[in-house]
Amino acid sequence: MPYLTAPEALESLLPGEPRYRVDQVREWLYRHPVLTAGEMTNLPRELRESLAPRLWPMRVEAEHVGDGGKTVKWLFRTPDGAAVEAVLMGYPRRTTLCISSQAGCAMRCTFCATGQFGFERHLQAGEIVAQVAYANAHLRAHPMEGAPPRVGNVVFMGMGEPLANYDNVREAIRRIIEVMGMSARAVTVSTVGITPGIDRLAREPWPVTLALSLHAADDHLREQLVPQNRRYPIDDLLAAARRFGDSHGRRVSLEWTLMADVNDGADQARALAAIALELGAHVNIIPMNPNPLSPQRRPTAERTRRFVDEVIRHGATATLRDTRGTDIDAACGQLRVRAATEGAPMGSPRNKVPAQDRAESPSNP
Repeated sequence: MPYLTAPEALESLLPGEPRYRVDQVREWLYRHPVLTAGEMTNLPRELRESLAPRLWPMRVEAEHVGDGGKTVKWLFRTPDGAAVEAVLMGYPRRTTLCISSQAGCAMRCTFCATGQFGFERHLQAGEIVAQVAYANAHLRAHPMEGAPPRVGNVVFMGMGEPLANYDNVREAIRRIIEVMGMSARAVTVSTVGITPGIDRLAREPWPVTLALSLHAADDHLREQLVPQNRRYPIDDLLAAARRFGDSHGRRVSLEWTLMADVNDGADQARALAAIALELGAHVNIIPMNPNPLSPQRRPTAERTRRFVDEVIRHGATATLRDTRGTDIDAACGQLRVRAATEGAPMGSPRNKVPAQDRAESPSNP
């Protein structure tokens, strides 16, 4: 399939075609993606027919639209049955896509819907890039009113731990930046704290943004929420974050999924502010999206505001992140949870058909 092949190796999929045809296909795949091969109007009909059944490495099993058309979530299905989710969010000045790097996740974070299902497999670089290409093709066919017509920001905050699938994620980042033409500063990689992966990412040539999914300010609580903390405790994680920040002069961000009566107290707010000041980091606070498989719950709006105010009062810069897609299960893994627990999806689904036959982040990662 074209998207699973490195752009430099497309000749192998187009034997006998002249070089300019290969360049045209590469342009359609990476620069101006379309939903169907029939839309590749400068290619001969025979070549379009040849590409049609192998254009996308995944089919669209479900598509849900929320927030008045400003949020779209896809559940993709690969030929081997793996589920992959991506969420597109339109804002007046940016269009952001939250993408997955794995089918499932092995990190076992207790509040995460994806983690409840365990790990299936790594996504290949082409499967990761295809999520971005599909979102751009969708925007080409279905523009979001009041939002830019192309994905301008990509966040690795969907299913999976990106740094646990390092080689494929690295290659996907390379294609997104060097082939698709996106700014490195518009790519955010979120991690629960794989410190060797953070150090590897710091050595790459692209100044991407690193987001640490912190969620707790002390090891005792964080080990309960993020079991990976037992292997890479907070002090090690913060040291790696400092090294990353020094490597490209990029400010690290801290992600904090706020859970009622778990990590939403004043003591955690003060400790979080101290960590943010130490790193020079910005804090993104995300009220937890309901998850029927998790014991944690979303805090009240009043308690959420008090937590944010406490973080800011102690000197840190913090943002209460826009909650998108709660009506369509937009947080990663939730479409899969819904199907498993109720047998029916939520929201406003469009037709569940293969992609080739079709003419900022969600609430919490």
